[in-house]
Amino acid sequence: MSELGYDADLPAHVERALGAFLGRAGEEICRTEPSVHTGIDALSEFVLGGGKRLRPTFAWWAWRGAGGDPAGADAEGVVQAAASLELIQACALIHDDLIDSSDSRRGSPTVHIAFAKHHADNGWLGSPATFGLAAAVLIGDLALAWADDMFADAPLPPATMARARPAWRAMRTEVLAGQYLDMRTQATGDTSVEAALRIDMLKTAAYTVQRPLHLGASLAGADDELIGTLLQFGGDVGVAFQLRDDLLGVFGDPSVTGKPAGDDLREGKRTLLVALGLERAAQQGRTGAVTVITDAIGNADLADTDVDNVRQTLVEVGAVDAVEQRIDELTGTAMAALDRAHLAGPAPAELTELVVKATKRAY
Repeated sequence: MSELGYDADLPAHVERALGAFLGRAGEEICRTEPSVHTGIDALSEFVLGGGKRLRPTFAWWAWRGAGGDPAGADAEGVVQAAASLELIQACALIHDDLIDSSDSRRGSPTVHIAFAKHHADNGWLGSPATFGLAAAVLIGDLALAWADDMFADAPLPPATMARARPAWRAMRTEVLAGQYLDMRTQATGDTSVEAALRIDMLKTAAYTVQRPLHLGASLAGADDELIGTLLQFGGDVGVAFQLRDDLLGVFGDPSVTGKPAGDDLREGKRTLLVALGLERAAQQGRTGAVTVITDAIGNADLADTDVDNVRQTLVEVGAVDAVEQRIDELTGTAMAALDRAHLAGPAPAELTELVVKATKRAY
């Protein structure tokens, strides 16, 4: 495979690696137990049905920037190792949709909703909702198990794989810890800025940017200093990316985001946007604004007009501008860290483009 082939069309190679793995991973169990085919097909369709492929892309360009040769013997193995990150992402999204009681993802029914309908359509015994819940748990678990298999089976030298395992292990733990922290914060009602930022760092920054960068650089044999600089870069980019996502969760176009506008409010997400909205409204003595935001958080029946009121309130108290400013600041510190990393070309330019895509304003 030529250097141009991998660098110029990385998402297609990630897609190819995922398709090949998913095509063979379930073959044996489907031969002995055909009934599981429905679940395996659902996972394959979920993984291959969309997504920005950010995590493999960050991993690839960290590998390239740390000296990885796209024309060398390790390139295909690195593509497979990087692509396996998408299976962890699938696990996180399937379970996240279940935890948040989300009805749609990428414009289609979420896994638990689809399997509840499958149960109802077939007239099976028991509760369709319970069946859908259980199916989503198991399909998400399968995605996580297969992520380990796909990563471990990457055709790379044992020493190379050994260097990357600490990043892989840390990432799996951090994303689950972040998910738990998010769930716990919704339960406790903690609307502090500090809690929102802790969730952003663990749930998004660590496994979306930091650990993929760590993984890719480790596969290339990067030293601790370079990895540390990339972790600084990734932490700032990852939080900025989540803050942009938070804004899109309230202000975004559903045709672009794939989820109904205001779903973060209905699900009770304690985002930085919400935390700053409450903090600033209280500081300004605007009790009515506090009530508008507070009444919206976790209200599953929140109407579109109520979402509009929250939007207006968040703008008026300055929360939106404050989040935009935080995104700009984090982007600036991230780019400074990227400059300090002195990565090999064209990785700096590619990573810069990723930062722009992840943090740009797009309502």
